[in-house]
Amino acid sequence: MTDGIRIRGAREHNLKNISLDLPRNKMIVITGLSGSGKSSLAFNTIYAEGQRRYVESLSAYARQFLELMEKPDVDLIEGLSPAIAIEQRTPSHNPRSTVGTVTEIYDYLRLLFARVGTPHCPTCRREILPQSASQIISEISKTYDGKNIQLLAPLVRGRTGTYEALFDKLKKSGYVRVRVNGAIFDLEKKIKLDRYKKQTIEAVIDRVTVSAAGRQRLADSVETALRESRGLLIVALAVGGGKLADALYSEHYACAHCGTSLPEIEPRLFSFNSPYGACGYCDGLGVKLEITEDLVILNPELSINGGALAAWADPVTTRTNRWKKSWSGYYTEILTEVCHRNKIPMDRPWKDLSRDQRRSLLQGGVDHKSPWGKNVKAFEGVIGNLERRYKESESAFVKEEIQARFMRSRLCPECKGARLKTEALAVTVGDKSISDVTRFSIRDAQTFFNDLSLSDKARFVARQVLKEIQSRLNFLVDVGLEYVTLDRESATLAGGEAQRIHLATQIGSGLVGVLYVLDEPTIGLHPRDNDRLLTTLKRLRDIGNTLIVVEHDEETIRAADWVIDLGPGAGVHGGEIVSEGTVNDLLKAPRSLTGAYLRGDRGIKIPARRRAPGKQLLEIKGASQFNLRDIDVTIPLGLFVAVTGVSGSGKSTLVGEILHKALAKKLNHAKDEPASTKPFWASTMWTRWWRWTKPPSGARRDRTPPLTPALSAPFGTFSHKSRKRVGEGINLGASLST
Repeated sequence: MTDGIRIRGAREHNLKNISLDLPRNKMIVITGLSGSGKSSLAFNTIYAEGQRRYVESLSAYARQFLELMEKPDVDLIEGLSPAIAIEQRTPSHNPRSTVGTVTEIYDYLRLLFARVGTPHCPTCRREILPQSASQIISEISKTYDGKNIQLLAPLVRGRTGTYEALFDKLKKSGYVRVRVNGAIFDLEKKIKLDRYKKQTIEAVIDRVTVSAAGRQRLADSVETALRESRGLLIVALAVGGGKLADALYSEHYACAHCGTSLPEIEPRLFSFNSPYGACGYCDGLGVKLEITEDLVILNPELSINGGALAAWADPVTTRTNRWKKSWSGYYTEILTEVCHRNKIPMDRPWKDLSRDQRRSLLQGGVDHKSPWGKNVKAFEGVIGNLERRYKESESAFVKEEIQARFMRSRLCPECKGARLKTEALAVTVGDKSISDVTRFSIRDAQTFFNDLSLSDKARFVARQVLKEIQSRLNFLVDVGLEYVTLDRESATLAGGEAQRIHLATQIGSGLVGVLYVLDEPTIGLHPRDNDRLLTTLKRLRDIGNTLIVVEHDEETIRAADWVIDLGPGAGVHGGEIVSEGTVNDLLKAPRSLTGAYLRGDRGIKIPARRRAPGKQLLEIKGASQFNLRDIDVTIPLGLFVAVTGVSGSGKSTLVGEILHKALAKKLNHAKDEPASTKPFWASTMWTRWWRWTKPPSGARRDRTPPLTPALSAPFGTFSHKSRKRVGEGINLGASLST
């Protein structure tokens, strides 16, 4: 093979001094048992050497910013191209990372809205059309030709006051008349206004008859009015009955009706990662961390003396009473004094206290005497105290402790999850704000941009931006991600979804002559979607790239141009080339386990007998999160249960986001709320579960082992040392709910 990649003496990890030749511009699949050396050959040898050589070709200054991989243990590699690895990796857990930002679609959306977006007033929702002074003059000349008009400069709009100083200033500047609340007044006479009523004051700049001969005077007066009012102008025309029909003009992005101003429309206004565009209340996260009552009060059955206020309690676990609370110190004295002064019983269960009493203790507002002095001051409340300490404390430990134990993410009340300021959300394209567009699924966004109607001028300006957006949306559809929304957080994506998004991004770059190394791209894909993925990979190959795919999937192996089978076993028993060549060569290889399964000589036996469902059931009602649509599910207990469906059908959401979170919240007192909207219960189910007893010194009290469900085991507390049960078992029965 003359035009290809030559590898001689590869010994990385368990590779046994192998040599092989790989064709260029082909789709090559490396397969074999887990641990046979596939990743060692593909990533630790071929990709590592390709990336290392590319980085070494750069200047010394550029190399200091790039991570240089170690030289693999290989004698010779020739014919390498610049390499790009698309590995299986955990999606980003950055809350600011979304599908739109990862694929760079959101960057193009920001540019699109900044260049061709139509701004509206955030207050009254009227469209705002900025005009230059010359445009305003031309518009007035065309609209009011031959008519007598007044040019007014709005100075005060809907504010209280007498404004005597303003009238004196206008008089000294040479102005003769003003219009106050629609009536014309002479500045030579004293104008009396009600201090407590809202006033609207406009200076009368000029009275002119619009004509070609008087255009220069009109231009001078318009510019003067715009200068006095900072970009606003009112044209008043006398109509029958003495009434004035006003026309308002704005030189800037400012609403002439309510006076609301918009900043300069630029891409950073639409970025929730920039202080210019991010919602000021949630800092662009779309959610706000808040201290919630159900985390401060873990057990409403307890009294205040019994430790109901978990935030100010010191838990001491004993064999006789594992939730007994000991009180001491500053906060105990404050709480005792507040309850005594306001007649709040400290031995009554929390749930039996009145609403006002609970609110007084949590939110404060009542009086109390300082334990270290005689001053009486307002009690800040338990929640108020935690909020103040979280904001003011310089200790990272204190902040992390309060956040971990007592705070939960809530939808931002200001932006409603849109992450942006109201000024950014008031700019639209096709009657949709940028937040509306990101809430579309990939398929719906594709339809929206294909059907988008723009003016000829706007389409000319946005043609390249629209082309980039549409091409990236098409790539995401091609890899089977048409159901994902653009505002979906990267942390909520499955591993296969994250890898396909990375793949679509690489395809969108349009590079040629590149060596792509992929790690099992079919993971997370339903067989229905395999064809679309393979079509995408072949397209990447056909434009002039070499693909090396580590894969076990049968369809991918059969679609490959060249197959390398490593083995024959795993670990020290692997690292050898069992077969090299086409798929037919693999089928003829006698030592290949992969070939044996492809030929049908070997297979996975289907169980002849299956365990029958019993009476123990777990029911989930009204599951609705992401793309789950208020579904009801019944799961028999004691069986090996598989949850399947096409990619994106909601499998991980049902099991991980709904079921696991509900059990963790009920049994482990976890903070995360499941999204199920209806009661969720288990029928005659017993669950084994343990909680740490008093942790060692320095350990965090809220850390508990993972939930471990099992049948026919009582619910109790286990020692962290011996794992012996301490508490008595209870039957959860039908009490498990979200």
